[in-house]
Amino acid sequence: MTLKRIGVLGLQGGVAEHRAALGYLGATSAIVRDPGDLVGLDGLVIPGGESTAISRLAVDLGMLAPVRSAIAKGLPTLGTCAGMILLAREVLDGRRDQQQFGGINMTVRRNAFGRQVDSFEADVSIPVLGEQPFRAVSIRAPWVEKIASGVEVLGRLGTGSIPEPFGSGTSADASGGRIVAVRQDSVVATSFHPELTHDFRIHELLLKMIG
Repeated sequence: MTLKRIGVLGLQGGVAEHRAALGYLGATSAIVRDPGDLVGLDGLVIPGGESTAISRLAVDLGMLAPVRSAIAKGLPTLGTCAGMILLAREVLDGRRDQQQFGGINMTVRRNAFGRQVDSFEADVSIPVLGEQPFRAVSIRAPWVEKIASGVEVLGRLGTGSIPEPFGSGTSADASGGRIVAVRQDSVVATSFHPELTHDFRIHELLLKMIG
């Protein structure tokens, strides 16, 4: 099997954790901080962190347009937490001046599950990964408010899985729970942090899309 070379956007957030997960799976990784770092990549990871900070740094460092272009041209990409926000077409409760990379035709609500103190873990069924649920680590997590045609829902989080106060009914919709994992073409996004677990199936999904 040809070794995959994955870039991890290194402007802010959990860069080292994603690189460790990719290394465990046998992929090489590189930190992406300027447009030239995008050359020769097989895939890209946009990590969790602070979406507004990543957005501002991307603009200041001239990375917004190159990353946006690479994704639009089909570079397989994984975005987690803040990465999901940055991959959305539209963001609710974000800064007015925040700019997006795009890639998934969805509307995301920033910090939807609450503040840092409201962080939680819960099992999420993601059938594309197999029968075993994925233990989702959610930290100031967004959720997907709305999707458009072409976006595949990979996982939902229902009220029974979420600690109070979110288990009271504010976090679920009529379709059986808030959307926390999606895919459109070669772009995958999760509202949670797979890099903070020892379950590497989300990263493996990215590598399979490249293959």
